[in-house]
Amino acid sequence: MADSVVLDPVDLHILRLLQNDARTTYRELAAEVGVAPSTCMDRVTRLRRSGVILGHQLRLDPARLGRGLQALLLVQVRPHRRELIGPFVDRIRALPESRALFHLTGPDDYLVQVAVADTADLQRLVLDEFTSRREVARVETRLIFQQWECGPLLPPGSPPGPRPGSPPGPPVG
Repeated sequence: MADSVVLDPVDLHILRLLQNDARTTYRELAAEVGVAPSTCMDRVTRLRRSGVILGHQLRLDPARLGRGLQALLLVQVRPHRRELIGPFVDRIRALPESRALFHLTGPDDYLVQVAVADTADLQRLVLDEFTSRREVARVETRLIFQQWECGPLLPPGSPPGPRPGSPPGPPVG
């Protein structure tokens, strides 16, 4: 587990603003936070180097890309051994349908969020990419009717800020 990083109120304000719009310029951030643009740039650079800011992502709408059906696959792997897990994880992460992969405790070993065109495409994915693998003992499928984003993620104990789109917020994906 990574070590926590000590953040002051200015850092938290910068993070809150960047989470809501990662394209915010240093000049805009600095004006909103009340520091010089060079100070703001230094702080963001420090937050990147310390691993607090992991990167920037472009979010795409799966439905507009022909993948309007999303599902959660609960996967049980047997035997649950390291030499089987590595190749399994690599293969699932490489699938274009995979959106997120979680290693779990409990009866299921993995939870995979996928985006597919329709139920026939989901059936193809489950049969060809999951249950056809020797190490996959069981797959349960749950369709996602609707999804909402939560956030922003800030360190424990930091004061909550306004949440964009609240309440209840627009569905995502």
